[in-house]
Order: sequence, then C-alpha cells, then structure tokens
Amino acid sequence: MSADTAIVSWDLLIPFITDAFAACGVPREEAAICADVLLESDRRGIESHGVNRFKPIYYDRIRAGIQQPVTHFEIVRETPTTAVVDGHDGMGQVIGHRAMTMAIQKAKAMGMGMVAVRNSTHYGIAGYYASMAARAGCVGITGTNARPSIAPTFGVENMLGTNPLTIGLPTDEDFNFILDCATSVTQRGKIEYYERIGKPTPAGQVIGPDGESLTDSAYILRALTTGDAALTPLGGAGEEMAGYKGYGYATVVEVLSAALQAGNYMGMLTGVGEHGEKVPYHLGHFFLAVDTAAFSGEDAFRKTAGDICRALRASRKAPGQSRIYTAGEKEWEIWQQRKGTGVPVTAPVQRELCAVRDELGLTQYRFPFEA
Repeated sequence: MSADTAIVSWDLLIPFITDAFAACGVPREEAAICADVLLESDRRGIESHGVNRFKPIYYDRIRAGIQQPVTHFEIVRETPTTAVVDGHDGMGQVIGHRAMTMAIQKAKAMGMGMVAVRNSTHYGIAGYYASMAARAGCVGITGTNARPSIAPTFGVENMLGTNPLTIGLPTDEDFNFILDCATSVTQRGKIEYYERIGKPTPAGQVIGPDGESLTDSAYILRALTTGDAALTPLGGAGEEMAGYKGYGYATVVEVLSAALQAGNYMGMLTGVGEHGEKVPYHLGHFFLAVDTAAFSGEDAFRKTAGDICRALRASRKAPGQSRIYTAGEKEWEIWQQRKGTGVPVTAPVQRELCAVRDELGLTQYRFPFEA
C-alpha cells in the first residue's frame, strides 16, 4: 500500500456513501442497496469497481442527467419462470438487486427463474448478484453488456463491451464459488485504477489501430472513447493464445443482454449522442437462478461443489507455488483481512470524496486522511 493511501473504516464509509447517494436523490432504502453493491467490490479487494468509481460513474452521471436517481422498475412481460423488465435508466444496482431477487423467487417456486432487463445503467460488480443466488441455494448466472471496448479477433475496432459472464455456485464452505470476470483481458475500471495510481497498463491488454500494444493508461482511457484503442478479448489478440474464446463469450453476453429484451447493443451503448452530447447508456442485463433443491437437493449440491473445490486446491502444485485457489476464495480472504479495518483509499479518491462531501453539504463527515 502506497504512502498516500489511507484506510477508511466501514463505519464511516458505509453511511457516507449511503448519504451521498441519498443526497443525489436516490430514495434512502435504495441508496443503501447502491452503497452495498459499490462497497462489495472493496470488501473483495476489487478496487476497479469499488468506492473509487462512485464519483466518475454514478455521481457524475446523475448530475449530468443521463441516469435517474429514482428507479422505475417496470415489468413489461412476465411468465411463472421469466420476466422482461424496463429499468428506465434508473440505478443499475437497484434494478439488478430487484431483478435477481425476482429470478430467485421464481426459481424457488418453479425450479428456475430468468429475468432480462433493458434500459438500465452500470450495475456494479456482477458477482454481487451471483452471490445473492448462491446464498439462497441457487446456481446464479448474470451478464451485462457495456459501452464498446473489445475488438473482435483479427480486428482493432472496439465493438463489444467487457461483458462479464458471471456464475455463482453454492458450496458447503465458508465462501461460495463465485466466478466474476470480464470477457476481456482487462477492463476500463482496472485501467482507470492504473491511471489514478500512475501505473502503465501491461502490454498485450490494449491495442491501437495498428494492432500494436498500448500501455499509457491515461491515453488509453481517452483513446477508448474515440475508437483509437480497443481491449483485447480473453486470450489476447489473434488466435495464438485462443483469444477467439474470449471474443466468443463476449458475443454470447452481448446477444443475451440485448436479444432477450429487444434492447440496445454494441455501438448503441456509447453514451454519446449524435452531436457529441452525453446520453443514457440503455444497458441490458440478464439474471438466471436455478434452485438446487429441484435437482440433487441443496445440501447434496453444496457438498459436491465443495468436494470438487477442495480436490482442486489439494492437487499437485507447480514448482515454487504454495497454494491453489478456487474462485471466490481470494476475495473471501481479503474480506477477512479488511472487515476489521476498512477500505484503502488512494489520494485521488480522497480528493473526490472530499469534493462530493462539500458539494452535497454532508458536513457531518470528516475523513481520517484530513487530519
């Protein structure tokens, strides 16, 4: 941890972020959900989607009028096992929480439930929703499209979003199996984090129009918006390291996020209007819950899943390696470390938190880094 990074306690940060969302016009109960989703990233050590994104994503978009603080969750079509929802550009975290809750309820009643969402906004860490399902004893799957960032294999134009395909599986361990990752080698949030701490983006993760790697993080963020840079899919550019697999999965998520609810996709999701003005993103999501009780039974499923994870971690290790992990384990360990301390906040984010506090008149808050 760098010298200019400060630890802010959960007891301070949770109410502050909640009050900040509420001061932006988000209803109090929904502000608490937004704060919980946002800070779940920091609990798991995923700084690319945590408190450092509060201002540049949610706060700024609400202030710009392209995201609505009051969420109108409209059910457009519904069957006992499915639903299509229109989020009307409300808070993505609220929309995601309600949609996965609905999918879980349908799964508990019918064995499976799936909800597709249109006209939503950035919903935060996808693993939050997969975790909701896993805690309820369900297999949980969610995905979302996003503004174009990934180039297709053998291409250099950013066409697809980072499009995570996220899966949660209940286990009998202290933590569930949660696989939450973008279908690109990296994602904008990680590059934003690199830019904030003055770190270059590793070679091979972003390419320019000539197909060569770009590493200047500040330049990459600008170039991604102008189409002069593109993220490489999982596996990297070309086929040598099987980048076509990441490209294929990104396309699957794009199709499911848009086609199930007849929504926007790819170039429609830039957030930029015909005359260069900021406009809503109109993102699409999908949420699937499968009740394990309808198959082998929840306890049996949890034990088998746990046995598989334990066998993987107990397998022969590569020379020099002390551990093998399964998905969700590292994040759980980070939470064990952080739950008694707080969130590491870098100097740029410290300045943003103070600016937001002052702009919103939340004068009751004072941060430890101000001492």
